[in-house]
Amino acid sequence: MAMTREHLESFRGKSIPDLVGPGVRLLFVGINPGLWTAATGAPFARPGNRFWPALAEAGITEHLVDASAGMTEGDRAHLVERGVGITNLVARATNRADELSAEEFRAGAMRLERNVAAWRPAVVAVAGITAYRLGFGRPRAASGRQPEDLAGAQLWVVPNPSGLNAHATLASLAAAYREPAEAAGVV
Repeated sequence: MAMTREHLESFRGKSIPDLVGPGVRLLFVGINPGLWTAATGAPFARPGNRFWPALAEAGITEHLVDASAGMTEGDRAHLVERGVGITNLVARATNRADELSAEEFRAGAMRLERNVAAWRPAVVAVAGITAYRLGFGRPRAASGRQPEDLAGAQLWVVPNPSGLNAHATLASLAAAYREPAEAAGVV
């Protein structure tokens, strides 16, 4: 699917619905929707984003999801059946995460905590150390399992799958995503 810059820009500031079903056990938290994601309504949809390949390699999904043109109902059902949910720390779509303010990250962390209390996943995995540090006021936090829980859920920080996170490989992303998935009993 080829989208023009003008078309993508028309989605600036939009949001996408959370992908969360009953019995969610593992909740992945993206930073915020990119413009391509907002245009398709599918999380981590930008072509080349390594989220879906990493989930497949980690065994979290049984097949590679192609969200670049939107998600099929079958793919959504597959995630819900496996107990996997996806949300964002900040709902507002931007071209890059560095367009977001520290206040947006803090407000997003508070909203996430309320949602986690309502949805009750076993494990929450925030995909992005900088977003986690800003949102939760933990400037020295390291990736991995966090010492505190979030509204009763184990809290993990995993690498962001964006191509801008160049030092993370597909294999390292898959390994990092598998750890919280194992803790949640998804794999």
